[in-house]
Amino acid sequence: MAKAPEPSPADPRRRAAERRGHGAETLAAWALRLKGYRILGRRVKTPHGEIDLVAVRRDTVAIVEVKARADADTALSAVGSGTQRRLSAAARVWLARHPAYVGHTIRFDIVMVVPRRWPSHLANAFAATD
Repeated sequence: MAKAPEPSPADPRRRAAERRGHGAETLAAWALRLKGYRILGRRVKTPHGEIDLVAVRRDTVAIVEVKARADADTALSAVGSGTQRRLSAAARVWLARHPAYVGHTIRFDIVMVVPRRWPSHLANAFAATD
């Protein structure tokens, strides 16, 4: 089955989705700050893809994927094995760029943003993949 073509960057639906995603990332960052995390990076670009948020609390660095969906189950299921592989590879690049955090525990978290609810933070949502 052929893959649907990517929408044009000028497509109003794509721009609206990007605005929703950026808003969800902002809300997720504030929720993490209120839990005691310091945000080290937002929309961190690597050759393997983008990391939505990089946060640190004590000796733990959280690589955070933010998903904005209609409900939490849909948001959680949107982080499949491909996303997990991409985030694992991107985290290795981030860590190589930030050697001061090499001794920290690296964890992969998901923040689910659903309408009319406070963001839900799932710590240690998955393990790194090769």
